[in-house]
Amino acid sequence: MFENKDNRTELSELGEFGLINHIKESVIIQHKSTLKGIGDDAAVLDAENKKIVVSTDMLVEGVHFDLSYVPLRHLGYKAVSVNLSDIYAMNAEPKQITVSIALSNRFSLEAVEELYSGILLACKNYNVDLVGGDTTSSTSGLVISITAIGYAEEKNIVYRNTAKENQLLVVSGDLGGAYMGLQVLEREKSVFMESPKAQPDLEGNDYILERQLKPEPRADVFRMFKDMKLVPTAMIDVSDGLASEILHLCTQSGVGVELYESKIPLDPQTVDRAMEFSIDPTVAALSGGEDYELLFALDLADYDKVKNNPLVTVIGHFTAQSNGCSLIAKDNSRHELKAQGWNSFK
Repeated sequence: MFENKDNRTELSELGEFGLINHIKESVIIQHKSTLKGIGDDAAVLDAENKKIVVSTDMLVEGVHFDLSYVPLRHLGYKAVSVNLSDIYAMNAEPKQITVSIALSNRFSLEAVEELYSGILLACKNYNVDLVGGDTTSSTSGLVISITAIGYAEEKNIVYRNTAKENQLLVVSGDLGGAYMGLQVLEREKSVFMESPKAQPDLEGNDYILERQLKPEPRADVFRMFKDMKLVPTAMIDVSDGLASEILHLCTQSGVGVELYESKIPLDPQTVDRAMEFSIDPTVAALSGGEDYELLFALDLADYDKVKNNPLVTVIGHFTAQSNGCSLIAKDNSRHELKAQGWNSFK
């Protein structure tokens, strides 16, 4: 990894290729499928007789993150995590990433090292190779674009458009935590803007802050599928809110759904903080986003395999499209399920 430095090194001293070489020195190749990584015109990969699954995600300063409270190391880690989550949502195994960044002259070499320390930590934790990318200048802050490359046997790849009537709706982990972590960070930023000498009050919020700043893709659920020889019939990751992702599955599969409010998994810290902010915890789960859990359809015959599994929760079932998409509230009243989550263009 990078050496700690107390001084500031301007990127102009290195130039683009000097920066790339500097990053390359800290990159470790872990897969035999990576035939050639950083250092040539393109990476060379060996698909090993499997199908290749590719996903790209872009994070833009001021739109997707705020550097006033997001550490660069956490940002690098999160940028990788959200891309790996998309690969796991296809029931594929990520093995390589490329990283492209655009940055202004306010960033020093040490800042870039901090960003890449998070990127490389995520690569290490999830056994992924950094094999290339690009660097360029920006006049409007930091932009990070990551492409993740995964592999799977064709029979195991899971799409969004293959859910069927009477199948179970299942989700991993718990929901709403990342959104409530964001509320805490935004609150403390507002306090700081009014009183710059005030110290942030983050005590008791460790879990939801980590959900927001350092999300973990569900590699453990992917491994669970593999160990159980269990293949979901449809799947998506929860990036834009539970309601939005359920509606994606329903629209693309041509089915309806009944989602049970009482079944939605919520962490106690998420509930406590939601109540403090006068936010319905269910709303935080339905519309908050950035949880990066896996949401999937499963045949009824596989219920026994997941009914007592601590990694996942059955939260509803798919119905005929004509029945629509409904939220069954705790009082058994029925409500139309609506997407009110993240929209990049609003």
